[in-house]
Amino acid sequence: MDTVFNLLRIIAIAFLAFVGGAFVVLTKTFPYDYFNDAYQAIIAVHDQKTRYKSPLQTDLWRAARTAKRGVTLYDKAKAFIGFTLYSSSQAQKAFLIDMNGNAVQEWSLPIARIWEDPKRRPRPAGYVTWDFVYMYPNGDLLAMYAGMGETPWGYGLVKMDKNSKVVWKYFDYVHHQLDVADDGKIYTLTNAIRTNHIEGYENLTPPRIDDYVVVLSPDGKPLKRVSILDALLRSRYGRMMHATAWDIRSDFLHTNAIKIIDRATAAKLPFAKEGQVLLSLREIDTIAVLDLNKQEVVWAIRGPWHRQHDADLLSNGDIMLFDNYGHYGPGGLSRVVEFKPTPLDIDWIYAGNEKHPLESGIRSGQQRLPNGNTLITESDGGRLFEVTRNGQIVWEYIDPVRAGANNELIPVISQGTQRFDAASLDPKFLASLRQSKLHARTNTDRAGSAGTAIRTSK
Repeated sequence: MDTVFNLLRIIAIAFLAFVGGAFVVLTKTFPYDYFNDAYQAIIAVHDQKTRYKSPLQTDLWRAARTAKRGVTLYDKAKAFIGFTLYSSSQAQKAFLIDMNGNAVQEWSLPIARIWEDPKRRPRPAGYVTWDFVYMYPNGDLLAMYAGMGETPWGYGLVKMDKNSKVVWKYFDYVHHQLDVADDGKIYTLTNAIRTNHIEGYENLTPPRIDDYVVVLSPDGKPLKRVSILDALLRSRYGRMMHATAWDIRSDFLHTNAIKIIDRATAAKLPFAKEGQVLLSLREIDTIAVLDLNKQEVVWAIRGPWHRQHDADLLSNGDIMLFDNYGHYGPGGLSRVVEFKPTPLDIDWIYAGNEKHPLESGIRSGQQRLPNGNTLITESDGGRLFEVTRNGQIVWEYIDPVRAGANNELIPVISQGTQRFDAASLDPKFLASLRQSKLHARTNTDRAGSAGTAIRTSK
C-alpha cells in the first residue's frame, strides 16, 4: 500500500511541476527568465560542440568551385592597377598582392600571442580568423579577431605595424567592420548579451545579442558607446522591429557594416549630417543612419535586397551594397546594387551570369575604384574580381589555398578587401613593397604550405 501511495505522490508532484512549468513558460512569469537564460546557454554550448567539430566543417570553408588558383584574368588596359589587401579564413593573416597575384606584404599575428584575459579562453587557432582588416598608408594594420562558434561574436581589435608587431590592443566583442575618420578615430561595432524586457516589443525576447557603435581614439582607447537597438527603438523607425523573422533566437539586428559620413558626403545626403554613421542591419534588411550625439536613428530604408553586407557611401551620393540573397535570376543568388537613397532608385546592378555566377550567402562586399570599376569580394567563392560599369570582368583572383582530403575546400575571404593606388601609400612603405622578397613566393608555394597546415590540424 505504501508503495502505491508513494508512486501516486511522485506522479502528482511531477504533474504539478509540469503544469507549473507550462504556466511559467506560457505566461513568462518568474522564474522564466532564469530558465530561459540557462536554456539559451545550453543551446550555445551544444552548437559549439556539435556543429563545429572541425574548422573545415564550419562556414570558414566552402566547396571550391574551380581548380584555378591565383590571378586567372588580367586586362591591363581596363583594370585599375594597384595593390589588393585581403584576408581569409585559412589563418590569422592578411596579404597585400600585386596585380599578378604575388604577395608583396604579409601580416601574421596569432591570437595566442596577444590574449590577456585569463577568464576567457579563445577557440583553437583553426577556428579563429581575422574578420576584417584595414591598412594604413604606412603599412600599419588593424585586424579584427573572431572565433567561430562564439557568442557574443568577436574577440577584439589589434593595431600592428608592417612587421606584425603590436602597436595597441582593444579587447571587446568587436565584429564585422570598422571605419577610420580623417582625425584617426576608429568607428567599429561591438555586441553584448542583454536581458532586459522592452515594453511593446515582446518579440525581442531576452537574452538578446545587442549591437553597439563604439568610437575609439587613434591609440585604441574607448571614447563613446551607443546601443543601436535603443537608438532605433526611440526613433520613428522603431516599428521596423515589430516584424522580425520567426527563426531569430537572439540576434535581432546583426549589424554588419559601419561607414562614417564625412562633410563631402553629407552635402549630398539631405537626411544626413557630418559625423553620423551609415549602418547595415542584416536581419531587418535595413540601411540606417545613426546620430551618435542624439543616440537616435535619423533615417532608414528597406529595398529589394535581402541579408545585405558592406553598405558603402559613394562620392555621388549613392549607396552601394552587397545583396547576398536578393537575386532571383540566372547567375547565382547574389548581386551588387548601387542606388539613389531618396527616393530609392537603382542606378547599377552587377549580378553575374551563368558563365560567371555570383553567389555568397555570407560576408562579401565591394569597393568602387577611382576609374569607375568595382572590386567585388565573393566570400563563399574565395574569389576577388574587378568589373567595369558594363559588367565586364577585367581582373580575377582565386584564393590559392585548398584544404580537405582531396583539396576540395577553399577558405572564405573576409571583409575588408581593398585596392590601393600606389600613389596613396607612404613612400617608405611603397619602396619596401617593391623590394619585397615575397615576390619570389609564388601562389603555388603559398597554397602548398598553407593547405598542408590546415589538413594536418584537423
